[in-house]
Amino acid sequence: MRRTLLATTLLLASQAGAETPVLTVYAGDYFTSEWGPGPKIEEGFEAICDCDLQFSTGDLLPRLLLEGERTKADVVVGLTTDVTARARATGLFAPHGQDKSALTLPIDWTDDTFLPFNYGHTAFIYNETTMDAPPASFDALLEMDDDVKLVIQDPRTSISGLALVLWVEAVYGETSAEVWQMLAPKILTVTKDWSSSYGMFTDGEVDMVLSYTTSPAYHMFAEEDFTKKAAIFPEGHYFMAETVGKIAGTDQPELADAFMAYVLSADFQQMIPTANWSLPSALPEDQWPEGWSELPLPEKVLFYSEDEAEARKAQAIETWRSALSQ
Repeated sequence: MRRTLLATTLLLASQAGAETPVLTVYAGDYFTSEWGPGPKIEEGFEAICDCDLQFSTGDLLPRLLLEGERTKADVVVGLTTDVTARARATGLFAPHGQDKSALTLPIDWTDDTFLPFNYGHTAFIYNETTMDAPPASFDALLEMDDDVKLVIQDPRTSISGLALVLWVEAVYGETSAEVWQMLAPKILTVTKDWSSSYGMFTDGEVDMVLSYTTSPAYHMFAEEDFTKKAAIFPEGHYFMAETVGKIAGTDQPELADAFMAYVLSADFQQMIPTANWSLPSALPEDQWPEGWSELPLPEKVLFYSEDEAEARKAQAIETWRSALSQ
């Protein structure tokens, strides 16, 4: 009996030691959807890591703030540059340890904790079949007739909505309140998230939607629809990157490091344009998918560092709220 029990114990211990290690990656819901990059990234990384990559989805920053050091995450994917200051302040993140020379961003990236995996610019998207004369500048947008209807996202619940109020702040500064007063009559509604807004636009309920300069790429390359365009403004467009961060207390540090390195690999980066419909952070333009280099992109890029964004966003949101509540 004792020999049988000992043999069983040794067998279970051996099986436990042979279990495939798990890397838990927190990500937004969009990332792991069937049309998002998550499934392909999971397949690609598992092919080289001899591990089980498991995504856990939800609102990233609120979840991390709630869990604190009890978090089960090893890696977090999707924190934007407008919220990394609060994420950094948790003390949960370790240096990413990667060589940043591979980055191909339109700005200098000096952050040693959060590693960008993609980027984009906030923009208003229109349908050229229903809008003959789209605004050629932000000033022109403000001067458009109030019959032109826009849909935007709430900066308190949406990263694109937050990017918009910071965009207005970056362009207009102390006159931002006047800008919002001019925009308010044109805003048909404010949605909680990007998908709700974009659905209203594609359903023809509004003339323009707050989105990104790369949004037309989906219609062009997935639907062969070339009618959706981004209005490019000479005042500049607000830059935003999504990042990857390594949890300092991970119990899989080697796997986490391997994943951080994978983020900068050509395999990972080549998935980003046609799965995340954004620009890859570490892929030269001549390696972008066919047709992507023809997308109109802004010549002037506006960007707040995380400290600047953190310092400005509360007032920017209040200015927006006050103008739209009148």
